[in-house]
Amino acid sequence: MKKSNWLLLVLALVMSMFLAACSGGDDENAGEDSSKGGDESAEQVLRLTEGDEIPTMDPQLSTNTISSQWLGTTLEGLYRVGKDGAPEPAIAKSHDVSEDALTWTFHLREDAVWSNGDPITAHDFVYSWRRAVDPEVGSEYGPYMMGGVIKNANEVAAGEKPVEELGVKAVDDYTFEVQLAKPTPYMESLATFTTFYPLNQKFVEEQGDQFGLEAENLVFNGAFIMTEWNHGEGWTLEKNPDYWDADSVKLDKITVKVTKDVPTNVNLYNNDQIDRTGLTSTFVEEYKSSDEFRTVLNPGVFYLKFNQERSEALANVNIRKAIATAFDKQGIADTILNNGSIPAGGLVPKEFVAHPETGEDFREINGELLPYDKEKAKEYWEKGLSELGTDSVTLNYLTGDTETSKNISAFMKNQLETNLPGLTIELQQVPFKERLRLDTEMEYDIQAAGWVPDYADPNTFLNMWVTDGANNKMGFSNPEYDAMLEKANNELAQKPNERFQTFLDMEKLLIQEEAAIAPMYQEGVAQLWKPYVKDVFKNQIGPEYSYKWAYIEK
Repeated sequence: MKKSNWLLLVLALVMSMFLAACSGGDDENAGEDSSKGGDESAEQVLRLTEGDEIPTMDPQLSTNTISSQWLGTTLEGLYRVGKDGAPEPAIAKSHDVSEDALTWTFHLREDAVWSNGDPITAHDFVYSWRRAVDPEVGSEYGPYMMGGVIKNANEVAAGEKPVEELGVKAVDDYTFEVQLAKPTPYMESLATFTTFYPLNQKFVEEQGDQFGLEAENLVFNGAFIMTEWNHGEGWTLEKNPDYWDADSVKLDKITVKVTKDVPTNVNLYNNDQIDRTGLTSTFVEEYKSSDEFRTVLNPGVFYLKFNQERSEALANVNIRKAIATAFDKQGIADTILNNGSIPAGGLVPKEFVAHPETGEDFREINGELLPYDKEKAKEYWEKGLSELGTDSVTLNYLTGDTETSKNISAFMKNQLETNLPGLTIELQQVPFKERLRLDTEMEYDIQAAGWVPDYADPNTFLNMWVTDGANNKMGFSNPEYDAMLEKANNELAQKPNERFQTFLDMEKLLIQEEAAIAPMYQEGVAQLWKPYVKDVFKNQIGPEYSYKWAYIEK
């Protein structure tokens, strides 16, 4: 909800606001990976900001990176993202896989408890995973993440089978067995995602429809617990004394303020009231020579979604190609963002996955699929207008209300209206939660959106656009694309080279032939970090940051 979710930043590049999921361990961590541990003489409090409110702390209802970040800081699943960015055992100590790769048996640690003192058992996973695909719960991510992966998940989500027939069971209190619908090469990575976290059934049912909405309506099993949540203002996390690995946690507290604009954050940072701030391009020039300045290339990719159901114009492929090639991606990256972002050649980001045999980067193989070309854009535009029998088109453009979102949308409006005569763009800038609602209801024409990977596989980007997919939300449908996805995840599941080639072909069909989306840029982030903050790890999947090992050294 990475999900980016993002999983959507034109929403909030600097402030971590995408539509869906999460992001990879790299070396761009705050401070250095130190074995020294915490400095006991320093106050162990980390002070942060977020660009918006947490939409929900219900792991099955989360669809965004803000929720993913704080769920991942307070809860753990079978696996978690380690310091090196790879999945590592968390509530599971180990697992066995059957010879046909369809049965995964997880052996759970017996020393893990909930913050209310209850033991964490295999029954908590059974309850949670069933809840994720229960039609009465209405999870978007449950059917999306489990459908076609966990046995009977699609049938349960469609109401064709009872939740008891989902392919999960508690063999005993500490043995959790999962039956897969097909071999899944990225199962461990998948198990780190928020949708797969356990839940304490008794506690959740006692909270009713208030579960996940207030600090007192939550129960935790991770490194931190949420002790205060003032909606619209911020929240406080404290070390969980009952966490199974509490000895590894050095921070006593994390405080988070909600602030939407970068100048406010920079002032807070300069006044030593917060320990990290994102920077917009203006501030990059001012601070890039500072020892506290750093940039990192994230796996989040941002693009335009074209709603083919609401707009007759956007149902026309030449209109979509015209818009996709009529704006300067390099200009967005260098002038508007100026934070290490790069033009997006496609949907699958640079330095994310490599060919299983040659090691060549996915992005290098497919290259740039719809490059900026004003003359070509005009040709597509005139052809599309002729096919529609009109000389003008007005389109709504949905985006976020942060400073970065507003700057990018103003740039896009100017570029598109200048390069495509007869086009009028009407900007709609809304808060994050409202944009999620408008996306779900498909109440937009063009949407500036983004996606960060849920797990380390091209499928996390390319399966969004299957016909009627839970994250499609733009009316795109191509039977050939659907068939290729089906083949990649079934017939080719254990043929890595052919599967990889199929994903390459799918991306070309999606973007080069259909222009279903228009890639904009791959996210870079420019930040200032206080040098005394150590061992905050940046992730490629799961929560964007891991704070489990963080500490303050002054």
